[in-house]
Amino acid sequence: MARTLTGRLLTGGLVILIGILLLLETTGLAETGTLWDLVPALFVLLGVWALLRSDFRNLTGPVLVIAVAGTFLLRNLGIVTDELIGTWWPLLLVLFGTLLVVSRSRRRGRLRNAADSDGEITAVGVFGGGDRRLSTDAFTGAEIVAVFGGVDLDLRDVSVPTPPAVVETVCLFGGSDIRVPESWDVRLDVLALFGGASDSRPRRATSPDDAGDRGEPDLVVTGLVLFGGVEIVD
Repeated sequence: MARTLTGRLLTGGLVILIGILLLLETTGLAETGTLWDLVPALFVLLGVWALLRSDFRNLTGPVLVIAVAGTFLLRNLGIVTDELIGTWWPLLLVLFGTLLVVSRSRRRGRLRNAADSDGEITAVGVFGGGDRRLSTDAFTGAEIVAVFGGVDLDLRDVSVPTPPAVVETVCLFGGSDIRVPESWDVRLDVLALFGGASDSRPRRATSPDDAGDRGEPDLVVTGLVLFGGVEIVD
């Protein structure tokens, strides 16, 4: 809960700051041209913060935010030109694909004896819906891509031999529901910009001994949410 609240506070603070800059500009109370040029630096810092908070588990979302915001910052500072960006922007797609490959390799490295086809899953919803259900006793992780669409990923019939399993999410103007076993401990390390990530399961009563025995969570959900949402349900 503390991680979610901190993310909301940072995003809310960013919105407030942008609103103040707009107000200063529309009322003519201050010259905001130079300040607008530095706004991408705030997104760079937000991406760095997300990397550190997740102990570098969450790569795709924060690195993409840092790359895009950093490019605009360099443009605003006159270090790169619009023509250069127009020529080299496909590198962002290369970076995105590389991050997905690296994330999958890290999951497989954690559980080398798991069957590749049974231990992980990919769910995609682009301009539509995508429902996936997995049944395995060697779950290592999953990838969710929801772009102007939705994904429902059902993990209620899986078990994780070596916690935590990692679900990497990229939700752009879309959303995802992740269904998990009732007993699972789930950690949300999602970078949500103008969106949200929440665990909507009913709170379960746990004894002090159970809380003390917990180490790694069963599932870590990472990634990027932009104008969308990720929800944990059971």
